[in-house]
Amino acid sequence: MDAKEIAKRVQIASALEVSGYPKPGNVHRTRNFDDMAFEDFIISGVVIGNTVEEAALQAKSIDDLKDAELGRFISEAVSETDKWIANNTNLGIVMMSVPIAAAAAISDSFEEIRANVEALMDATTVEDACNLYDAIGLAAAGGMGDQDEYDVTNESAKDELRANNQTMYDVLKISAPWDRLASELTSGMPVVFEIGCPAFRKFKEEYGNDVDCINKATVLLFLTLLSKVPDTLISRKYGDEVAEEVSKKAEAVLKAKNSENFDKILADFDDELYQSKYNPGTTADLTEASIFLSYLYEGFAED
Repeated sequence: MDAKEIAKRVQIASALEVSGYPKPGNVHRTRNFDDMAFEDFIISGVVIGNTVEEAALQAKSIDDLKDAELGRFISEAVSETDKWIANNTNLGIVMMSVPIAAAAAISDSFEEIRANVEALMDATTVEDACNLYDAIGLAAAGGMGDQDEYDVTNESAKDELRANNQTMYDVLKISAPWDRLASELTSGMPVVFEIGCPAFRKFKEEYGNDVDCINKATVLLFLTLLSKVPDTLISRKYGDEVAEEVSKKAEAVLKAKNSENFDKILADFDDELYQSKYNPGTTADLTEASIFLSYLYEGFAED
């Protein structure tokens, strides 16, 4: 697929993810947080477009997947975001989207993307890992910086990576047990390919005649992911039991999607998570990646 088309689709996915409302516990078009606003996420989705396009072009131009430089493009996208936004709004989105974009660029069909994501991740290098650490440090993100091994907050971390020949795949594999995005990136992205993308496409078809079809599909996708996959950002902040309880509540809300009072049930769940400060941020990243894949699916179907 053309690199410009891939970049447009990642920008669309980023905008749709944050626009979904009321997307429980997250920033959305009717809910800001104290330190970040809806508009911050819209801006973030726009400004990463050029970098994602460059990542796709790079993937198309190389003979050896080790030269894809996924880590560099992740770091550059976060750095570009930092020029416009004060807080970390899209590290997870960028970490998921850059490999998907590169894989789409070298795929002749949608069905090839997943295998190409795996191949690209397997081919990552030590410098990719160092660039990822730069991105995490710039975004001041939690989740990889609280473990002893290859601690991103340690000034000598990159020296240790080089000394031990640890690639980006290697360090993400270390984080996979407690970080869902790291797990996705090192296991062929089963959640977004097997759950997220099909769910979004199904909901779009189900509500295709409604003027707010895409918003409904986005919110129901989010609830689907949250109900099936406990959010690891919540787990790290509040423990696995809390994350699992949030998932159970999301499942109950999802089951009520056709009820007359669904809007109130959904709004109440959003209020509950917001007031408890239970922010399913990892689920938001998975939602964006799932929407991105859905738009790539449509793009390949049109070709």
